[in-house]
Amino acid sequence: MTLTVVWLVAFSIVLDVIGQLCFKLGLDRLPELDGGFRLNAFWGQVFNAPLLWAGIGAYVIEFFVWLEALSRAPLSLLFPAAALAYCGVVLAGKVVLDETVSRRRWLGTLVITLGVMLVAIAGSQA
Repeated sequence: MTLTVVWLVAFSIVLDVIGQLCFKLGLDRLPELDGGFRLNAFWGQVFNAPLLWAGIGAYVIEFFVWLEALSRAPLSLLFPAAALAYCGVVLAGKVVLDETVSRRRWLGTLVITLGVMLVAIAGSQA
């Protein structure tokens, strides 16, 4: 994997994590609907939520960054590396959102990270 591809994948992961944070924070800031859930009122709130739009924007940019990465490296190498976004989301959930992350979830995150490292090492030797 070239340095350019590494940067593209890293940027894609960062955009994915930012998008997820924006979606979570945006939805958490929506006011409760009086009288129960009403689909029209819900969509009205969603379309007026700046953080949700920021999340969509992050995903749109990520889409084009990912296409560029795909044009430069094999999918079988890139896709496992993109799984690091899961690790980033878990870490961001803990740090930014103050979520409780169990030991089992941290262990799973470590296993994902080790798996990505194995794929990257194997990919560089092929």
